[in-house]
Amino acid sequence: MTTASRFPRTVQRLASKLPTEVNTAVRRLALLSLIGQTVLVVTGGAVRLTSSGLGCPTWPRCTNNSLVNTPEMGIHGFIEFGNRLLTFALAAVAVFLLVYLWKLRKERRDLFLLALGLLASIPAQAIIGGITVLSNLNPWVVGLHFLVSMALVVISTLLVNRAYGRTGRFKNRLLVDLPGAARPVMVAVAVCSAIAVMLGVIVTGAGPHAGDANAPRNDLDWDFVSHLHAIPAYLITAGSLFAVYLVLRRRITGPFRTATYLLLTVTVLQAVIGFTQYYNGIPALLVGTHMLGAALLMIASTNAADLATDSPRR
Repeated sequence: MTTASRFPRTVQRLASKLPTEVNTAVRRLALLSLIGQTVLVVTGGAVRLTSSGLGCPTWPRCTNNSLVNTPEMGIHGFIEFGNRLLTFALAAVAVFLLVYLWKLRKERRDLFLLALGLLASIPAQAIIGGITVLSNLNPWVVGLHFLVSMALVVISTLLVNRAYGRTGRFKNRLLVDLPGAARPVMVAVAVCSAIAVMLGVIVTGAGPHAGDANAPRNDLDWDFVSHLHAIPAYLITAGSLFAVYLVLRRRITGPFRTATYLLLTVTVLQAVIGFTQYYNGIPALLVGTHMLGAALLMIASTNAADLATDSPRR
C-alpha cells in the first residue's frame, strides 16, 4: 500500500476519534484559549513597558537576516519575539479546538463559530502587530492591536460560558429568574467597559510608555483624556453596585450572583490601581497591572452580561 493510499485511512481513523459531544478536552481548550488571550495582553504590555516594541525591528522576520531573535539583540529582542511566539501558540489552540468540534459543527454551531472567529482573528492580530512595528509603533496602530486582543478576550469568555454550559441553548444549569433591570444594567456595564478600554488606549497613546524611546505619541492632552477615561469607569462602578444590590435584595443565587460579586471586585481593584498610578507618576509596573485589570474587567463584564441576557425575567 502506497503512502498516498494510506493517508485517507489515517484521516478516517483520526476523525473517528473526534468527540460527538462537548467533553473535557473541548472545555479545557476553551479555557486555555481564554487564559492564553489574557496572558497575551500581559506580554504585550511587557513589550511596551520595557521599551521592547522594536526589539524585533522588522516583520514578519525578527531581523532582516533572521526569523528569530539573536543573542546580540539582548533582552528586548527576547521579550518581543516571545510575544510573537505566543500568538502562534494561541493559533494552535484554536486549530485544535476547531478539529475537536468538527463532528459537532452542526449541533454546536455556537461553539464552532466562536472557535472559528478566534482562529480567523489571530492572523489579523499578527498582521496588525506587524504594521505596528513597521509604522515605528504608531500609537493608533498600537491601540488597535490592543483592542483586537480585548475582542479576543470577549470571544473566549463567551466560548468558555457555552462550553461549560453556563449560557446558551445547551445550558446545564438551573434557571434563575432575574429582575427586569438586571439585563439592561449588565449590558450597559459591558458597553461602558468597552468604552473605558478604548479611552484607556488613547490615554496610553498620550502617556510616556511608548514601547520605544523614539516612538511617536498621539499629542493629546494626557490629563484631559485621563479624566475622560474615568467617566465610564464611574458608570461601571455604579452599575456593578446596583447589580449587587439587586442580588442581595432579591436573594438571587447561582452563577449570576457570583458574576456580580466578581464584577464589583475587579471594578474596585481596577479603580484603585488607576487612581494609584495617576497620582504616582504612572509607574510601569502599575500600568502593566492596569492592563491585566482591563482584560479581567472585560471577562467579568462579558460574563455578567451573558448570564443576564440568557436568564428569564421576573
